[in-house]
Amino acid sequence: MVDIKISGRRVTVSDAMRTRVESKIGDALKVFDIKPMTCDVVLRVDKNPANLDRKTCEVTVFVRDNVVRVEASNDDLYAAVDEAADKVTRQLRKYKTRVIDKRQCARRPEVAAERVKDLSDLLEPLPEEEDDTLVREKYVDLAPMSVDEAIFQADLLGHDFYVFENDETGLVNVLYHRKNGGYGIIKPKIESEDGEAER
Repeated sequence: MVDIKISGRRVTVSDAMRTRVESKIGDALKVFDIKPMTCDVVLRVDKNPANLDRKTCEVTVFVRDNVVRVEASNDDLYAAVDEAADKVTRQLRKYKTRVIDKRQCARRPEVAAERVKDLSDLLEPLPEEEDDTLVREKYVDLAPMSVDEAIFQADLLGHDFYVFENDETGLVNVLYHRKNGGYGIIKPKIESEDGEAER
């Protein structure tokens, strides 16, 4: 049984809700029974003037050296939990497929879960009334990895962008999800088009 830590923000977690989370999220985690695996579930009521009743279930699963993060919102918190459980199932299946594929290929670079967790904090939404001033500064440890690995990590976290150290050049790259589909990558100008760093 995976240890599921449940907390609430601007909402009290009732015994019935705790039971629902443990049942639904617990079942979703059975898709990939691997140790060590831990799970944090945050239930919250979003401060959104356009929809005062918007409730969100955020699930973060720490599995070995990766982090899987999903979020679902609904007017009904129970429905949000159900949607989040479905998303966790899909993401863990994707992760499981990736692990099986990787066993047949070369071993990928290891990424500490704490490093990826730090990156997830970068996408915290700002209040609606926020202006264009810098309101937060974040430092992250970058792990060397391939572009394919960066795409995989961004996909697991559900992020629109991902900052990483390119293992071929040793330079910092930014991977981003394009609105029209697919991914783009931003590289320093000192990096040539063939992927080699200019000396």
